[in-house]
Amino acid sequence: MAAPPLDFQEHLARLEAQGLLRRIERPVNKDTELHPLVRWQFQGGLKEDERRAFLFTNVVDSGGRRYDTPVAIGALASSAQIYAVGMGCAVEDIGDAWMRAIANPIAPVTVTSAPCQDVVIKGAALRAPNGGLKSLPVPISTPGYDAAPYLTATLCITADPETGVRNMGTYRAQLKATDRLGVRMAARIGGAGGYLHWQKFRKLKKPMPIAIVVGCAPVVMFTGPQKLPIDLDEMAVAGGLAGAPIRVVKAVTVDLDVPADAEIVVEGLIDPELLEPEGPFGESHGHVALEDFNMSMQVTAITHKRAPIFASILSEVTPSESSVMKRVAYEPRYLAHLRDTLAIKGVRRVVMHEPLTNLRKVLFVQFAPGMPRTEIWRALHGAASLQADIGKYVIAVSEDVDPENPNAVFWSLAYRANPVDDVQIVPYRAAGHGPKSGPRGEESTMLIDATLKDIAPPLALPKREYMEAARQIWDELGLPALTPQPPWHGYSLGDWDAAWDVYASRAVAGKWEETGKETFAKRRGGLTPETPVREVEGKGGGKG
Repeated sequence: MAAPPLDFQEHLARLEAQGLLRRIERPVNKDTELHPLVRWQFQGGLKEDERRAFLFTNVVDSGGRRYDTPVAIGALASSAQIYAVGMGCAVEDIGDAWMRAIANPIAPVTVTSAPCQDVVIKGAALRAPNGGLKSLPVPISTPGYDAAPYLTATLCITADPETGVRNMGTYRAQLKATDRLGVRMAARIGGAGGYLHWQKFRKLKKPMPIAIVVGCAPVVMFTGPQKLPIDLDEMAVAGGLAGAPIRVVKAVTVDLDVPADAEIVVEGLIDPELLEPEGPFGESHGHVALEDFNMSMQVTAITHKRAPIFASILSEVTPSESSVMKRVAYEPRYLAHLRDTLAIKGVRRVVMHEPLTNLRKVLFVQFAPGMPRTEIWRALHGAASLQADIGKYVIAVSEDVDPENPNAVFWSLAYRANPVDDVQIVPYRAAGHGPKSGPRGEESTMLIDATLKDIAPPLALPKREYMEAARQIWDELGLPALTPQPPWHGYSLGDWDAAWDVYASRAVAGKWEETGKETFAKRRGGLTPETPVREVEGKGGGKG
């Protein structure tokens, strides 16, 4: 694969060259139509590899204004493939790329002039009736519920006032005035990096400088949602992903470095004491976040390229662009934690349940056959404890169960887990990400071992070769397109006898009468119906 694109517009060009971007040239209203249109590719039953990035080149608003700046949405992570283009690697190599970058960060390099500062808006231009933030084509994410347009595809840069350590996080920002934003940085479970910086500025009674980047190299954007250690410089990790230093430039009005090749940068100061109501806004836990007091940001400058593209992401109910961005990085991280850090044997995959539950609440750990229960339970506890807000329900399944198929998981729960033996409830879990209506105290964790504990009879579907042959006929007949989900063919689970293979072979060859002659010769009296033959004949089940 090529090196990662170090410019957002170069990334869009690569997506278009690979058929992963749709250009929409008809007028689209950013306030009522833009996000709902792209939302259909997540809510409309499309498979993930059918999703695309969208570039809107004729953006209007409900007041009739037309914007010169195009809007890109879904361009970072509508699918794992789109994310991989931004990483400059294959989908299957995303996890390893993150591990290498975290272990081998590359510090950024400072430049003195930059495309992100081709145009500088400050002073009276920020406060003009249709200037400042109103000049940007900021969409409404959840029309009908959101209180205002929101910056969503953000990289919010702050610095620790004591150590100077930089933090880059993805936080939402509500438009309040042409020169003011309401910024929400999560305060729960220890607090986001930017929130921890704000707490220190609050003690110092000084406003906190902040630069909000909207659109830049994907490897830089992707560091925002990652839960990296507080003292690890995300810009250096982005350099590790890129294999080269990220170019940065000093912001125009605040003492912070910003990506030199960014599309748009909003600079400003966050009040250290006064908070203002922010919200409602559709959240990724699947509910609308109601109005809270959050940070008030006075904008001091907006800088951008001469011809920028505005970036927005789709969040709210999952699956979404936001959840794909997390999933493709979190799952390899959890697998590495169990397999490498905890040295647990036989872990095949870690899968986070995405639709509606938003990754954090339900995890599946898939195991190779025959793993000791001690290893399975170590993995269940290890997965539930890596992050405070991830792993409310953790379910272990065997290798033959596809954790991305909920029906297969329910089958495994139904026949492979005995609640009294295979379920543990662990108290004192942080409530984590979720709606705030009603009382929200501590939660608990449920761990379930739904792996196969012993040999079992085969899965009662035709063997693979017969299903594949029938599939060819299906296709020849022009019947509706199939999207098989495992299990779609029968397979052995260990409890089988070689004699039964002989019976099955005779059956498909039309020679079943030979079996009838053999069983007629074995007739016995004095037995109760449903007495197993091998109990009487002294045979045990074997590997089939």
